[in-house]
Amino acid sequence: MATALTAQEKSMVTIKRGTYVPLYGTSDKKPVEVKTFKMDIYPVTNEEYLNFLKKNPQYSRSKIKGLFADKSYLSHWKSDFDFGTEKPNSPVTNISWFAAKKYCECQGKRMPTIDEWEYVAMADEKRIDARTKEEYNKYILTWYEKSKTYNNPIGKTFRNYWGVYDMHGLVWEWTSDFNSIFLSGESRKDKDSDKNLFCGNGSVNASDLMNYAAFMRYAFRGSLKASYTTRNLGFRCAKDLPK
Repeated sequence: MATALTAQEKSMVTIKRGTYVPLYGTSDKKPVEVKTFKMDIYPVTNEEYLNFLKKNPQYSRSKIKGLFADKSYLSHWKSDFDFGTEKPNSPVTNISWFAAKKYCECQGKRMPTIDEWEYVAMADEKRIDARTKEEYNKYILTWYEKSKTYNNPIGKTFRNYWGVYDMHGLVWEWTSDFNSIFLSGESRKDKDSDKNLFCGNGSVNASDLMNYAAFMRYAFRGSLKASYTTRNLGFRCAKDLPK
């Protein structure tokens, strides 16, 4: 067991605390603090998810409850425990939020928050925050126009400042609070606000073209519900530092 945990830790890097302004510096947004945490270097792969299913067959395609995943859950796989012609080291997709959450928990991890994900994703190879660089934004927007990048293996995009790969250029990724950006001030205060997380409504206005790449991610998240699955949506895990 210790060996397995060591292997899992090696697949993560430490992200040091800092602040960022959501949506590419929109004037009405205040800096958000992100505490130090660990994040997976790569998205979860088909092979890794298959290993999870063998230990948790209740999350296999034929056994998972409809409440936790829609009908397209792993629909591109050959069968429950066979991903067919998919590459073992390509990101697993057609995964619901519920399934992704369970996977991370079984690894002793959790899903990253939007703020954690965006904080890591704003880095290029050399800078913690590269969002004002025109070429960086062009790279992201060009990827948005490409099709079937989910077929590519992990680790083929650039290694960013933190040592993390594939934040852009491979697949979209779930976050724990995937569309909380659309909650109103009142609903954020509600104790039962989890219900609101799974309602895709609301909108965000990008203040300029530099916000567009981020706006696309927020808009995509806002269209999701926790049981949804789609071919270009995968996930990775995060972890709190030991106290």
